[in-house]
Amino acid sequence: MASKRAQIKSSNAAAERLTHLDRDGQIRMVDVGEKPVTRREAIARGQVKMAPATLEAIVGGRLKKGEALAAARIAGIMAAKRTAETIPLCHQIALEVVEVEFRPDTAKSTLEIQARAVTDSRTGVEMEALVAVSAAALTIYDMAKAIDRAMEIGAVRLVSKRGGRSVDFVRPGESEWPAK
Repeated sequence: MASKRAQIKSSNAAAERLTHLDRDGQIRMVDVGEKPVTRREAIARGQVKMAPATLEAIVGGRLKKGEALAAARIAGIMAAKRTAETIPLCHQIALEVVEVEFRPDTAKSTLEIQARAVTDSRTGVEMEALVAVSAAALTIYDMAKAIDRAMEIGAVRLVSKRGGRSVDFVRPGESEWPAK
């Protein structure tokens, strides 16, 4: 019986730390109604590793399906705008900016993807940036799978987050994305 009480106490303590759980450990959508509207920005990155010839075809615009980078950019933007429809507990937010950029790395045979999302809202845009990167990466895979089914999508991560009540976040070891 003491063990059961310890589990309940531990569960309640976890529920107090996890905002998507109520005091009984039940999942819930967080009430952000009392939070102030502030400018919030998040940057996420990911990558698609592929054969060197695949990267050349993508960057050179020589895929039979068409311009992969343009399609992936549009997919990322569209996906960010619909994040709340995909991630169950995300709030619907008005996005001010969604940018999706690409950086080929021929030495590693990798296409790096970065997404930036910005809003003036009561809640952050981390999920929107992460979803944009993921959708862009999946679109690259879809566009080039006819020539390289061994592509690997990976390293999807939050790089930075600023604004809102919690402390700003910058992932250690991330380099600046080159300016255009």
